Amino acid sequence: MLNKKIILGVTGSIAAYKAAELTRFLKKHGADVQVVMTKSAKEFISPLTLQALSGKPVLENMWEPSKGNGMHHINLSREADLILIAPASANFIAKLANGLADDLLSNLCLARNCPLLIAPAMNKEMWLNQATKRNINLIRIDNIQVSGPEEGDQACGEEGFGRLINEKILFLEIKKAMGNRKFSNKKILISCGGTIENIDDARAITNLSSGRMGFNIAEAAFIMGAEVTIVYGRTDIPAPEGINQIYAPNHNEMQRAIIKSAANHDIFISVAAISDYLPTRTNGKIKKDKILKLELTKSADILADTASKFNHLFCVGFSAESESIIKNGQEKLKNKKVDLIVSNSINESMGEDSAEIYLIDPKEVKHITKRDKGELAIEIMNHVHTLTTEKGNINEPNN
Repeated sequence: MLNKKIILGVTGSIAAYKAAELTRFLKKHGADVQVVMTKSAKEFISPLTLQALSGKPVLENMWEPSKGNGMHHINLSREADLILIAPASANFIAKLANGLADDLLSNLCLARNCPLLIAPAMNKEMWLNQATKRNINLIRIDNIQVSGPEEGDQACGEEGFGRLINEKILFLEIKKAMGNRKFSNKKILISCGGTIENIDDARAITNLSSGRMGFNIAEAAFIMGAEVTIVYGRTDIPAPEGINQIYAPNHNEMQRAIIKSAANHDIFISVAAISDYLPTRTNGKIKKDKILKLELTKSADILADTASKFNHLFCVGFSAESESIIKNGQEKLKNKKVDLIVSNSINESMGEDSAEIYLIDPKEVKHITKRDKGELAIEIMNHVHTLTTEKGNINEPNN
């Protein structure tokens, strides 16, 4: 839940109609939404619609001396946790880039002391225009965050980049904009899900990992400001949109992807349930009337190998145990030579939405009682931040 005060700015774009659903979405997630429209936005959607959905009168006019002290552009910006412009037209982006303030919304943006996030929406040629590119670069320098646009069909009948970003990605960006940014300028590599190892062309062995914990950690790291890359295998849920993804369904592909990516990352968090043993692959399909004998060979330890090969990496491993949870976790911490082990009960966590965990590092064992995996992800990332800070920050990656 957001539980924040958000000013939703709506500008003159055909995508303005999507502000209605966005307002509903933000309210559903606990946000206090105040809509501010530009004059041209009213040509695309009625203020009454947004008033009904937000539960507040829509604001446009900066000159209302009869209300309060007549300083809407100051008062509103001081109360807000975030100003979100969605959709942001090419014209309004140009205003932001040049510091223009000729209406209430542009004044709010100049007078703010809170984060500003914009979601552009326009014709593909307008987005690709050199003037727009220049303006986008300028506002990024001014620490204005930009989400989207995305590629797809446009109202004009053309296809290309310019569509308003979808609400799932925008929601992550909103939480990131209001987050603590602990991992700004850090690159975090996270492995998620289970691997699938083929026995023949029809059969395979795998495990019950759902991928939830890994994806939750990826979202938490992203919200905390990191540049996140997910290497994932078989999962019960889709990978989060808006975060870099590499699909690696088996041990060998996951190993290649992790080794290739590790050099350019600062932190590696190995959440994936990677196969410890690999079957000998049979071409074709083994007939049902034959006795099936599985020959298994021990696979390489990707986490230990990665930690050994890349000394700059802060490495985190997971230990799913059926007994002696803390003891086995401490042994893995030592044997794999990593910085942190997250240990839990395999019977109570794998495939579940919640879990109880132990954060085991060289100095202490921290017990986190059973809770939702989204909450656990935040606890884990906060602990990683504490450890990397105590370590004197993270070593520079090898380029």
